[in-house]
Amino acid sequence: MQTEPKHVYSDGLLSEMGLVSKATQYACMLLSYMLEHKTSREEVIMKLKNLEASMRSGRKLFRLGNMLHAFVSARHASQLPDLVPRCCLTASNLNRALYFMCDTVLWVKSVGLISDINKKKWRSRATKYYYYSLLINLVNDLYELCWRMEQSTRKEKLQGDSSRLQSLTSLATSGLQPFLLLLYITLKKHPPLLLDTVKNLCDLSSLLDVLGIYKTNPGIIGLCGLISSFVGILTIAVPQLRLKH
Repeated sequence: MQTEPKHVYSDGLLSEMGLVSKATQYACMLLSYMLEHKTSREEVIMKLKNLEASMRSGRKLFRLGNMLHAFVSARHASQLPDLVPRCCLTASNLNRALYFMCDTVLWVKSVGLISDINKKKWRSRATKYYYYSLLINLVNDLYELCWRMEQSTRKEKLQGDSSRLQSLTSLATSGLQPFLLLLYITLKKHPPLLLDTVKNLCDLSSLLDVLGIYKTNPGIIGLCGLISSFVGILTIAVPQLRLKH
């Protein structure tokens, strides 16, 4: 079982700029969705959509740096002492690297450098690689959450307060309220884990829509994308809030 996480991934200037572009893109998507039924706002909506498209295209410039960073992160993750984070984070970062690679191919196609590329096929590949990466990240978040909840119950027992908190297995079968209480306490004590889980869930929402697994609307996608971007910016601005392994 893991001890306190110690490994830190550095995103750098490219990630900060990419997150600002991402936040702007999804803010424009959310605002244009909120204004689309107002007949007097057609010009504003068009400007917002143009800005959204520009931000989406601008983010392509960061793909190469992000792909290299994903490979480096995968190499670091493969050296983690705990088996589950080691496997999850290595697989997740490799899928992210493949996603950025596919997205770079799509960018090459869009600028006309190579024309003989099946755009639909490569876009489908990119979406699936990103989807797999997020699912694996959420598996790792779930493992981290279960481990910390178990640690909380053991700590309470050592302090002689076993009447309030039982084992994690007992809590899961004794009723929803005690389990939710422990979940709340654990996430409150570990904000990085909460933020990482929220970010992954928000990123997943747009992919579920694209893949047709769960259809939603541009407003929800824009809001989730905006939340994900702000969480990403926050964890870069305040490194203590970044989930470490």
